[in-house]
Amino acid sequence: MRVRQRGILAGAIVMVAVLVGAIPAAAATTSSWATWQPLAGGAGAYTTTVQIAPQPALTATMTSDSRGGGPAVISGASTWLSEGTPIGAKYGSSRDQAYLNLRPKADNAASPSTTTYSFATPTPSSGWAFALGDIDADAVRIQAIGPDGQALDAAELGFQGGFNYCAPGVVGKPSCTGAADDIPSWDPATLTLTGNAAAADTSGSAAWFEPAAPITSLTFFFTRRSGFPVYQTWFASQARDITGSVVDIVDGPLTGVGLTLIDGTGAVVGTTTTAADGTYAFPGFIATDGYIVRVAPPAGKISTGPATLTADLTTSDAVADFTVRDIVPVAVSGQVTDAGGGPIAGVTVTIDGQTTTTDADGRYLFDSIPVGTHTAAITTPDGYTLVTSPPAFTIPPGSEDPIENVDFQVAENPSLSGLVSSNGTGVAGVTVTATGPGGAVLTTVTDGSGGYAFPRLPAGDYEITITTPGGYVAVTPVTRNEQIAGADVENVDFELARLGAVDGTVRTDGGAPVPGAVIQVTGPGVPAQLITDADGSFGLGDLPPGTYTFTVVPPAGTTVVGSATRTVVITAAGEAVVEQDFTLGAIVVTPPSPDPDPPVGGGGNGGGKPLPATGLGPETFAWAAGGAAVLLIGAVLFVVSRRRATKD
Repeated sequence: MRVRQRGILAGAIVMVAVLVGAIPAAAATTSSWATWQPLAGGAGAYTTTVQIAPQPALTATMTSDSRGGGPAVISGASTWLSEGTPIGAKYGSSRDQAYLNLRPKADNAASPSTTTYSFATPTPSSGWAFALGDIDADAVRIQAIGPDGQALDAAELGFQGGFNYCAPGVVGKPSCTGAADDIPSWDPATLTLTGNAAAADTSGSAAWFEPAAPITSLTFFFTRRSGFPVYQTWFASQARDITGSVVDIVDGPLTGVGLTLIDGTGAVVGTTTTAADGTYAFPGFIATDGYIVRVAPPAGKISTGPATLTADLTTSDAVADFTVRDIVPVAVSGQVTDAGGGPIAGVTVTIDGQTTTTDADGRYLFDSIPVGTHTAAITTPDGYTLVTSPPAFTIPPGSEDPIENVDFQVAENPSLSGLVSSNGTGVAGVTVTATGPGGAVLTTVTDGSGGYAFPRLPAGDYEITITTPGGYVAVTPVTRNEQIAGADVENVDFELARLGAVDGTVRTDGGAPVPGAVIQVTGPGVPAQLITDADGSFGLGDLPPGTYTFTVVPPAGTTVVGSATRTVVITAAGEAVVEQDFTLGAIVVTPPSPDPDPPVGGGGNGGGKPLPATGLGPETFAWAAGGAAVLLIGAVLFVVSRRRATKD
């Protein structure tokens, strides 16, 4: 049997090549736009979920502190990205495909909204895109965090350019009017899209991105520059097919052979079996790299080459063909499991310089191990400790009996986990760093529920630190010290509070804006005063929890109509308190009216009615005249008496 197997290998390879060439071409690339669940929650606390690709499912949980009055999942029936736009040329028209509308946290330049998409699994490094629309009188900064907790740079974020989906000449555009040169500018240093220089509210200004690195969380910081802006978000994906065959070098195509598809994260995303002609297919998977196809040879057979093959769908469909043959004794097999008996896949096993890897069941197999005494060894996977190894085994001369149960056991190292929350709700997309023995640094990102974990850590002391995300302030210390020994460490939690915002206007009682008005402010860490803009608006963002007062100082010639002070309380929920408005009115000075009945007696009063009782009426003047006469007589008598005295 051994001679027969080895003697026909060359001829069999020729037959395999013919069979592979006969496999039909794979299906064409398919594209799809994301599907959204209805928007839940309300102003300052919106949530929804979005599925960007169906296979493997690429989903994200969205949280946003956008203000109300506009946020919604929109049908795409009246606004869309046509096939005449750059993104539409690749992903097709988005007509009748849903997208999301959101707004800033408050309508002032100091209060951007923070919108975070937390992906259930890291995104692939190709095969999907997102677009942001209606970026005109506003700006949006983009932050993407990878599975390692590090922020993506501009090249990894994959800016593809700006366009205007309402511009004349765009094929299949919606019935809106825009200008071809009205597109947002892109600053790769700050990862910011900014609308037109005039901050004018226009139509159709958009840009699109195709990320070139995995993303765990994607955040948009959307800021109003003027007006009352709303922005749009679309997601799209492309899919391609993996096909192949399983052929025995003697028996030809094999039916019913099991195959497993694994994506770049190591997750099993598909299983299938070969058809009667030995072919199989995994159709419609995200167009990216990193796939692995694993064959499970039938009992008594072994793959002539690797039992796993890579598949790259980035630019085209992929083909992964396998050939198998009968096992040539003596075969040696075993399994690698953890302390609980769970299989450990992908472990490298070595016997006499030959290597293989364990399959999904943790099993491995070598055939053609020669006569003699041998020792099997494994490369202990990261995060595990080797617990038991098998003893040496011996194959006696002339034996064809397989050697089985050459098994290994490994123990999983402890894990550390916790929650980052704000006001009782988990905060997604927060970067958490663990600095361990020897200065080793690990990073991760909180998931959609605010949870995080560092699995399989070596024993030692660790410093766990969070990076406070935009729109929040830390309530508890941002660093904790923990020790890893033999058991998992849980509940390493952190608490944040959302930052609030306040806005308002100062107008006259006739409705005209009052620019340059002074607003005095008190509260934790705020400026002493604000000055209203040209449209009479004022506002503050990034306000930690606390009590704030706003008092308007009326300009000269005006007075406050109604209350001159507003008091606002910001809690850990980070409220956006809007429309804290003041009204001013002009000070009215009433001039004296002409007197229709002037006093009697002239003297500037023209004669007429008597003077009012001010102490200067006619009777007053009579008394004054009498008093003067008496004084005059007294003076004369005094002089006469003096002269007589002199003569005497």
